[in-house]
Order: sequence, then structure tokens, then C-alpha cells
Amino acid sequence: MGFITGNLMLIFLFIFIIHSIETLAYAVRLSGARVRMIASALALFNVMVIVSRLANMMQQPFTGSLIDTAPHQHTLQFVEYQYRMLIGASTAGTVAGILLFPTFIALFSRAIIHLSNEKGSIPALIRKGISVEFFFRGIRHMRFPRISDMKNVHLKNIPIKLFFINMLITAIYTIGVLSALYASLIIPERATTAVMASGLINGVATILLVIFVDPKISVLADDVVNQKGSYHTLKGVSLMMITSRLLGTLFAQFLFIPGAKYVAWFTQFIV
Repeated sequence: MGFITGNLMLIFLFIFIIHSIETLAYAVRLSGARVRMIASALALFNVMVIVSRLANMMQQPFTGSLIDTAPHQHTLQFVEYQYRMLIGASTAGTVAGILLFPTFIALFSRAIIHLSNEKGSIPALIRKGISVEFFFRGIRHMRFPRISDMKNVHLKNIPIKLFFINMLITAIYTIGVLSALYASLIIPERATTAVMASGLINGVATILLVIFVDPKISVLADDVVNQKGSYHTLKGVSLMMITSRLLGTLFAQFLFIPGAKYVAWFTQFIV
């Protein structure tokens, strides 16, 4: 257990929070369709994405420092154990997001309405949200997922292709930085090139998400608001997305080393 350090636990917390936020972000559009305020919901969704990306940027230097502080003997094995624990943090954060999903659907529904009342002012919404009064109101809405949440959710309404695409994209996004950093140990002579490749990997994953996943969910949410679609269908797809996200973080454990070897191989073509 010597690979568990204070720095590692701090990064674990960062990644846990990042993946919790990104899982809960799926609840925003569901809440927007529930209160029929999609545009306001997207504003709140964008705030969550920005917070998640900022947290991701903040943890990257700390993640890189794990290589610098690793013992010279058995460095590869030592860092691999640490990075696999960080991938586990993404799974734990996703599980936490799933457990809080029903709670945040209720909270986001109210937050979207309050955002409208505050004339779109996010700072005013945050000030109201962190007040003691609203904190205790939020606690009253807290509940965990129940079997009844799956009522009227049918497998035939769930796009299986989208399920696997989201799972793969999540896996790539989860290991993007970690595989690039680990590749720098495999090819120390091109370490800087390997590390800089992390931005490319995450960028490609983000583009794939925007092209293949987000538009599908947005159209379903619009259909609910325009009374062309069913809220239960949107709910079923949202539950499918967070499930595929969970499986994606687990699949990331298998992709971690192959991903690092691919980055190492790819760097030879950059001159």
C-alpha cells in the first residue's frame, strides 16, 4: 500500500468530484424538460461543464507530479498502481452521481426556475443556493434511486448504438491524461511529446461527444417540451447514458495500458 500518498488522495478527490459533476450534468436536461425550460437548463449545464473542466485542469499538474515523486526502482509498476486507483476514482465518482441523480433532478428543476426569476444571473443563483434556507430545502428533496424510477422505461426506447458509443468515449476521456503521462515513462526520450498528446486525446473525445451523443439527448429533450416525445423516453435514455458512463470508467481500466502504448507508438510519427 506504499503507493498511496497524500498527493494521490488529493487527486483522487479531484477526479471523484469531476466525474460526479459530469454524471449529474445528465440530470440538467432532464430537469429542463420537466419544467419546460430547455434554454435555461442549457445555461446551467454549461456552468457544470465549465466547473468540471476547470477541476480537470487543476488536477493535471498534480497527476504529473506522481511520476516525479515515484521511486526510481519499479517506477512503471508504482505509477501504474497509482493511475489505476485514479481510474477507480472516476468509477466511484460516477457511482456517487448515480446515487444522487434523483435528488439533483429535483434540485436542478428548482434551480432552473430560480435562474429564470433571477433574470439569468448565475452569481445571484449561486448566492441563493448556498444560503442556509435553501440548503435545508435541498436536504428535504434528497432521495436515492428506487426501482419505481424505472417505471414506464422500456428497453426498446433505448438506442443501443448510442449506449456503446458513450461508453467508449467515456473510457477514452477517462484515460486520456493518464495514458499520455504513462507513455512518457515508456518512451522517456520523447516524454514531452507524449505528455502533450493528452490534450489531443481529450479533444477528440470531446468532439465525438458533441457530435454523436449530446445532439441526440438535446433533440429528445426538445421533443418533450414540444409535446412530440415522452418524458419517460428521455428519462430512460438519460438513465442509459449514466449507466454506459459507469461501464466506460470500468472499461478504461482495460484501455489504460494499450492507450499508453498507442500514444508511445504515435509519437514516433511526430517530427
